[in-house]
Amino acid sequence: MKVLVVGGGGREHAICWKLNGEKNVEKIYCAPGNAGIADVAECVDIKDTELEKLADFAIQNKIDLTVVGPEVPLVMGISDLFASKGLRVFGPDKSCSRLEGSKLFSKEFMVRHNIPTAKYKEYTDINKAIDEIDSFGYPVVIKADGLAAGKGVIIPTNRKEAIDTLNMIMRDKKFGDSGNLVVVEEFLTGIETSILAFVDKNTIIPMESAKDHKKIYELETGPNTGGMGTFSPSTIYNDELAKKVYDEVLMKSLKGFQEDGLEFRGILFVGLMITPEGEKVLEYNCRFGDPETQSVLMRLDSELSEIMLAITEDRLGEVEINYSNDAAACVVLASGGYPEEYEKGKAIRGLEDVDDSIVVFHSGTKLSNGEIVTNGGRVLGVCSRGKDVEAAAKNVYKNIEKISFEGMHYRKDIGVNYEQGK
Repeated sequence: MKVLVVGGGGREHAICWKLNGEKNVEKIYCAPGNAGIADVAECVDIKDTELEKLADFAIQNKIDLTVVGPEVPLVMGISDLFASKGLRVFGPDKSCSRLEGSKLFSKEFMVRHNIPTAKYKEYTDINKAIDEIDSFGYPVVIKADGLAAGKGVIIPTNRKEAIDTLNMIMRDKKFGDSGNLVVVEEFLTGIETSILAFVDKNTIIPMESAKDHKKIYELETGPNTGGMGTFSPSTIYNDELAKKVYDEVLMKSLKGFQEDGLEFRGILFVGLMITPEGEKVLEYNCRFGDPETQSVLMRLDSELSEIMLAITEDRLGEVEINYSNDAAACVVLASGGYPEEYEKGKAIRGLEDVDDSIVVFHSGTKLSNGEIVTNGGRVLGVCSRGKDVEAAAKNVYKNIEKISFEGMHYRKDIGVNYEQGK
């Protein structure tokens, strides 16, 4: 079959890489793609937000399955548009995508269906938010309601920082209209982890666990990013915790979809905090996480195309899904200055020198005058499998030393004992 993957980041590169060579897949297109994706798919010059153009392309090229990577086109309603034109699409519809598109919608969903989460309150009036901010204690979690490219969650540690954050989001509109409403939450302490799950109308099946690192600097310091690295499996995600999360979070979510008339088909990403009081949901996403996808798909032995087709036909429960016993690690190489201002167009050296055991997923790259240059904040995801997480991570770090671009920044503590060095 012919597949169109929508998006142009590391997640989409991982999806195209996994689909490439599967027995059901004859041809892969990716819109818009990037310099690395071009090695495994034909890149198409259409932005992921140009929904009508994407639909027209799918019709003209007789695409059998469109896989939507990023959250923005899902929240915009790409799945509804494609379905209305008789096109098969993998990704939840606009109604379901509100779980990611609105922090308030997702929090209300969790409370309504007794899914454990932090206490919260929503505000549209900045003065009221400022008046009541002390009541949450510090640190406090402040979230822009809408999409903010993974950067709309800020954790002030005192009143001044909290007021500055509220002003930045609600008055200065750093995240645009996403800041018209904020959700303020109690700060949870514990260990953060995440789980991805395949979902159709009747079934929810968790994937192998992954641990994400959101902060820009080692030991979870500095501002939040879209993700600086992952490893799979998560070291804390044992059988006991997996059962609790399945019963208290995943199954309650599926039943909630059914009770609310939400026909969710696609990927559900659940961000979790494992607190002393038990597991609590930090957030929902309605697509593959980035860079969790890179680690998890490196371990997926089953054919991704078969799973996706089954989900679009509500027969996920009939599919056997298998993973390698190997672990996987992914470390993100970012542009200097990210997640704030950064420069693009820096030449990337050494990609051809990495070991055969390494897969480099491109997140923000493009071809310029015949060479690969940086084109985003997160540039590359350097990934490896190994007998355990530390072995996979050490292989990644050994090979990162072969890659360079001006201003390159990466964390040195993903999957290794940072205190003892690599």
